[in-house]
Amino acid sequence: MSGSQASSVSHTRRILAVVLFNLLCYIDIGLPMAVIPVFVNQVLGYNTVLAGLAVSVQYLATFASRASAGRQTDRLGAKPTVVRGLAICTLSGVMLLLSGALMHFAALSMGLLILSRILLGIGESWTATGAIMWNIGRVGAARTAQVISWNGVTSYGGIALGAPIGQVLSGLPLPFGGLTMVGLLSAALTLFGFVLARRYEPVPPVPGKGPPMPFKAVFMRVLPHGIVLACGSVGFGTISACLALFYAHNHWQGAAVALTGFGVMFSLMRFLFARQIDRRGGLVVALVSLVVETLGLVVLWQCDSVPGAALGAALTGAGFSLVFPAMGVLAVARVGPENRGSALGAFSVFLDIAVGLSGPLLGLVIQTMGYGALFLVSALFTFAGVGATIALKFLPR
Repeated sequence: MSGSQASSVSHTRRILAVVLFNLLCYIDIGLPMAVIPVFVNQVLGYNTVLAGLAVSVQYLATFASRASAGRQTDRLGAKPTVVRGLAICTLSGVMLLLSGALMHFAALSMGLLILSRILLGIGESWTATGAIMWNIGRVGAARTAQVISWNGVTSYGGIALGAPIGQVLSGLPLPFGGLTMVGLLSAALTLFGFVLARRYEPVPPVPGKGPPMPFKAVFMRVLPHGIVLACGSVGFGTISACLALFYAHNHWQGAAVALTGFGVMFSLMRFLFARQIDRRGGLVVALVSLVVETLGLVVLWQCDSVPGAALGAALTGAGFSLVFPAMGVLAVARVGPENRGSALGAFSVFLDIAVGLSGPLLGLVIQTMGYGALFLVSALFTFAGVGATIALKFLPR
């Protein structure tokens, strides 16, 4: 093994040691993903708009906490941010457990479920932002694309692992099944991560050459790239909030399998093509990715079978995979090192907005226009992202 190969392996091991915490957080996100829409709609008896909102409120909470996550990482350090994020995720699992246990009291159960989703959104924001900045501190800013890519692999790989496990647990007979067991496993996983993270060595915040930029100023710096991310994120929002309802509407089995296909293809593309960001540039990679994502949503729009839906979900995952790191590297480069955490938080806000709003809005599309229009509307958004990416070529440096 050459010196450069040995160095690459060493850096990868250092990244994996910390990115584990992001994996645990996203397994927590995946566990109830195929369960919550059906639980709200068919067990608690609420409509599809509220079922979509129950999923998407997590991303609205993530959006609301991005600024605090970025500021905390820049000023206090990445490790404290991750540790606090995992603690909040553990509390979210406890609330999910209680929601399942009190399912016969619909309003109370729904309230606890919404509280659980809000806590999980905050925990996700702090854990994911902190893990990225922690790893950049461990391996250097030159490996930012690699760090972001590994974070994404564990993010959607965690969803791919969690979704089928959660569906199996929810289908077990009581008292060993249902949302209660999903919540118990969620709390246990991130509690383990919390204990482990406290044993790791921290990295100090990056000293700045001047005072940190206000979050609003950072937000405006990353706005053009964030618009592209928002367009691409609608596809993920559609899959996470509405795919299980789409399967249930058609009396199909296998929604969790399709979610796993989305996550597996997402992770596979990160493994195979993440280095193309450095070689070909973020704009080229994002452009190709958004075209593939649009194709996947069009397949879902036109499909009338389980294999077709699974194929569409997999293509959507493959397309969405590299949008975040391709745009994220360019966005973070627009600020100084002392503002990287804030820039990453501001950039991630666009994913949160898109996914958070897509759930209830697409639920409204289902109610007014039917399931046939669901994926067509989503495809129009991702196709708009293609145009926004092309426009970035003319952005002043």
